[in-house]
Amino acid sequence: MIKLLEIPAMQLEQRIKKELEENPVLEEGDEGDQYEEPEEDTREEETDQDGEEFTLDDYLNDEDIPSYRLHTSNTSRDDNKSAEIPFSAGSSFHEHLKSQLGMQVLSEREQMLAEYILGNIDEDGYLRRKISAIADDLAFSQNILTNEEELEEILRIIQDLDPPGVGARDLQECLLLQIMEKDQNDPRVALARQILKYHFQEFTKKHYEKILNRLNINEEQLKDAMEEILKLNPKPGSSFSDPMNRSVQHIIPDFILENKDGELQLSLNARNVPELRLNRSYTEMLEHYQKSKDRSTREQKDAITFVKQKLDSARWFIDAIKQRQHTLMLTMQAIIDYQREYFLEGDETKLRPMILKDIAEKTHLDISTISRVANSKYIQTHFGIFPLKYFFSEGMQTDSGEEVSTREIKSILKDFIEKEDKKNPLTDERLAEILRKKGYLIARRTVAKYREQMHIPVARLRKEI
Repeated sequence: MIKLLEIPAMQLEQRIKKELEENPVLEEGDEGDQYEEPEEDTREEETDQDGEEFTLDDYLNDEDIPSYRLHTSNTSRDDNKSAEIPFSAGSSFHEHLKSQLGMQVLSEREQMLAEYILGNIDEDGYLRRKISAIADDLAFSQNILTNEEELEEILRIIQDLDPPGVGARDLQECLLLQIMEKDQNDPRVALARQILKYHFQEFTKKHYEKILNRLNINEEQLKDAMEEILKLNPKPGSSFSDPMNRSVQHIIPDFILENKDGELQLSLNARNVPELRLNRSYTEMLEHYQKSKDRSTREQKDAITFVKQKLDSARWFIDAIKQRQHTLMLTMQAIIDYQREYFLEGDETKLRPMILKDIAEKTHLDISTISRVANSKYIQTHFGIFPLKYFFSEGMQTDSGEEVSTREIKSILKDFIEKEDKKNPLTDERLAEILRKKGYLIARRTVAKYREQMHIPVARLRKEI
């Protein structure tokens, strides 16, 4: 149930297909093709090979099994609307990496771990997640116990793949991986590697005088080393193919929100999720064995046990899909209610500060459940498609006591920086002063944190000569 709750719409479709392939009792069914209860005389007691008594009532009686467990309708409220949603296309960059893994000498376990790490590498070629977090994910979702040391070994194999620099955790590691591919006997390359490894902060802040003094080199040598560094690609993933020819990955939203005359109507996007029901032939098989129970062989009793297990699994799966739908709708509706002003207009400044705990309290669900729902899920609105994580942000108070979201503060900061005089850009201290004058009580270090989160360089690096 937890795994089904975590996965987004596209993966759910694949998960259902996998279940349909593995469980013959589960099948796709049309809306009008309802399951009929077997005749009363088929529900007699039977004893399996282990001597445990069971009856068909245990797993076929409609009093014990709600109708939604036998048949799940997964159509959206408006198929015409959801039909416009694009399918997801594969990433040629990741296919390129995966194909190279096939040429490595890896055990089955190493291959599995490597592919999982590859799945966490973004389109720029970076591994943004911590190794410890990936280890936790593997233990929780894949039931694979590993540690950081083992994953680091696998990551080193990935970092040897093409293009150079792939699998880096940050820019410094990315550039170092690339420079190590070059001729280390070349003094320009060796100096470039030394700068990247030991003087990276000075390099990024353009403190060239400090580099000259600490390495005891002249300007010509520094210039040569800088030229080598500038040949490196800070985004190795983007160099794999021409952007015009790369396959585009479309997002399939999990929710569809429509604004009809001020009324917000939410529905699940389940266009590609088939309806599920139990296979009639297997229930009839049980009826047949029940009628001839006195003449049942050991093989027939084994068959009955097998079918019973598959029926239980199929009913559980249908029930889990239904529970997933209920939890997703409950959570998303609570988010919409909490952020109603925003969803009506799409105005980012209308977003209220909201954390996982706020929605957990409204839905009476656990915070971890809300986190799983918000992870990797998207909603389609009349003003765009957004990840659910977008709506969560911390808050702070203005001088009037009004609570505003950190996203609103970031939006204002970005606006100030975009309109600044590029020959005399605003420092973090100056930005903090402007915000305070407008009523936002914010410290300089907080301005710096928000600026860094938006990947905006310091004023000195924004200055145009």
